[in-house]
Amino acid sequence: MRRALSEFTTIRLGGDASVFEATTQAELVEVLRDAPDIRVLGGGSNVVAADEGIREPVVRITASGWTQHDDQFIVAAGTPWDEFVAAMIETGRCGIEALSGIPGSTGATPIQNVGAYGQEVSETIAGLRVLDRRSAEITTWPAARADFGYRDSLFKRNPGAYVVLAVAFDLPKGLSAPIKYAELARELGVETGRRAPLRNVRETVLRLRAGKGMVLDAEDPDTCSVGSFFTNPFVEVVPEGAPGWAQPDGRSKTSAAWLIENAGVHKGFRLPGAQVAVSSKHTLALTNRGGGTTAQLLDLAREIRSRVEGRFGITLEPEPVLWGCSL
Repeated sequence: MRRALSEFTTIRLGGDASVFEATTQAELVEVLRDAPDIRVLGGGSNVVAADEGIREPVVRITASGWTQHDDQFIVAAGTPWDEFVAAMIETGRCGIEALSGIPGSTGATPIQNVGAYGQEVSETIAGLRVLDRRSAEITTWPAARADFGYRDSLFKRNPGAYVVLAVAFDLPKGLSAPIKYAELARELGVETGRRAPLRNVRETVLRLRAGKGMVLDAEDPDTCSVGSFFTNPFVEVVPEGAPGWAQPDGRSKTSAAWLIENAGVHKGFRLPGAQVAVSSKHTLALTNRGGGTTAQLLDLAREIRSRVEGRFGITLEPEPVLWGCSL
């Protein structure tokens, strides 16, 4: 059945495609083996699709649920991520509490190595069940095989080669993981490196994310986005006045939001006549204000990237996956 991809993406953009739904892992595997060119869609929170749609068919993963073995939880790829996080916090399981409020499906989190407020999903991943689309073989991977990096993984570097069917997490009971992010520590009233009650961390993260338009809300157009559109860049020299975090390779990570703001792009910025704009709450989010198009979104992203490159000589890289279009 042909459907508008805008129905299935959090930014509500994208033209038509032939869309199928896999409600079980067996259905998903069968579809993937029968249609080698089919694209895989989870929660749609990190996908930007072309206005004219895409030629390839799409399968939506909706198989969900998890099983528990001691401190390990094996989670089906289609499980809504925040549903799983909330359930773990309710049962006192720690390690993913700072990742509260992130939209999308669990199977997509390893691809980007999703992270927020000092946590990355790779820190708790014990293994993955993966379909190799070239051989149609299903194998269990140790986490190390995914070669995780900052917002990166082997899956991201080899698009279309693998599909994550399930993810295993090691989540012990206890207080939160050490709070690494200064803003979160400050809001919790603890020193960086200390721990806090899980529910306090979740509630605080949700409040901070909502303040930046990063928790989905149908009444708030600032949340009609793909989250952060650009990744924080790694640089040899941090621009004067910009925040910097030293990396093991001698470079530093700096703030894409700071670069954007100091290149003259402010909250609410939009190009003339466009219905896509920078969020009024956070300069890293590009939002569909209603009636926007993917073409407008990409024009805005190019304008931002050009201004940052012209001002600082740093090229920003997009975080979402682009289907049928390019930046």
